[in-house]
Amino acid sequence: MKHLLCTGGGTAGHVIPAIPVMELALARGVRVSFVGSTSGLEERLLADLPVAYYGIASGKLRRYFSLENLADVFRVVAGIWQALLLLRRLRPDVVFSKGGFVSFPVVFAAWLLRIPVIAHESDLSPGLANRLSLPFVQTLAVTFPVTEVRNFRGRIVVAGTPLRAALLQGDAARGRALLGIPPGRPVLLVTGGSLGAEALNRAVLDALPALLADFAVVHVCGPGKLPDVRFEGYHAYEYVTHEWGDLLAAADLVVSRAGANTLFELLALGKPNLLVPLSRRASRGDQIENAAYAREQGFSRVLEEEALSGAALVTAVRETWSARADLQQALSGFRAPDAAAVLFDELERAAR
Repeated sequence: MKHLLCTGGGTAGHVIPAIPVMELALARGVRVSFVGSTSGLEERLLADLPVAYYGIASGKLRRYFSLENLADVFRVVAGIWQALLLLRRLRPDVVFSKGGFVSFPVVFAAWLLRIPVIAHESDLSPGLANRLSLPFVQTLAVTFPVTEVRNFRGRIVVAGTPLRAALLQGDAARGRALLGIPPGRPVLLVTGGSLGAEALNRAVLDALPALLADFAVVHVCGPGKLPDVRFEGYHAYEYVTHEWGDLLAAADLVVSRAGANTLFELLALGKPNLLVPLSRRASRGDQIENAAYAREQGFSRVLEEEALSGAALVTAVRETWSARADLQQALSGFRAPDAAAVLFDELERAAR
């Protein structure tokens, strides 16, 4: 394999897991390109990598009626045409798709040009972009062994989700020093994902006096969502990049949305956790599926968003904290594959 082209976007979750794969490819002397949207999100996330970036038109793949769907049909068609011209010029040996609405035009263009495609699905059930792409995919890598993919005739590989080296190298002492939290004080880390979660943020602020009685609270709120409050022992951030591994290592308990990438990180790091999945009102239900799986395996406790309030959060956090020994015992049996290595091997196999 001499040239790997990666694609994905729309959210950080469709880009960040591809980074360890790209880093491994670069270390092996492979030329790497990335095709994302023109919004700038994906390009910013890849700013530290020596990767050629190309932006194409992309239409959002909605599951509900909207007049914007009509305009997005033309955007998708434009994206396919741009991807076709781009791939004809670049001629990569293989395409790695991480999903998201920008990936479909690239996958379809690669199929037209007979370039093999390896796709990766983070959630328990494939998202819409990956479902639309499946007829044009040679191999689908999944995160969890219980994932079922209907009517797919290609190869399925259980790979897990690639984890960033900085995450695996997180240092609890360094994280506590960054926050100024003394040894022995339990640390509660709350995160709503890369974009934040307003309902979870509100519940945390309502619950804060009670939570601070038991924990130092680290709250990742999301861009533009930083609260204008000051409490001793409360540490709020809009977004965390380089220090994320240290903060996770320092956390004794994590409250999180149930996005597949974050969930896999918590399981791989053995972190007792309380999941607050995004409701079906605002999603296709993928986080609910992820959370149900983690609860059934004994890895997580779950608080449904419909029941979320400050008081409910305090109760659920205290119950999860009391059950942390059982959670840690279950988590000790979780084995995370070296996903980047598995995916790189699949890409090399397809390129051959």
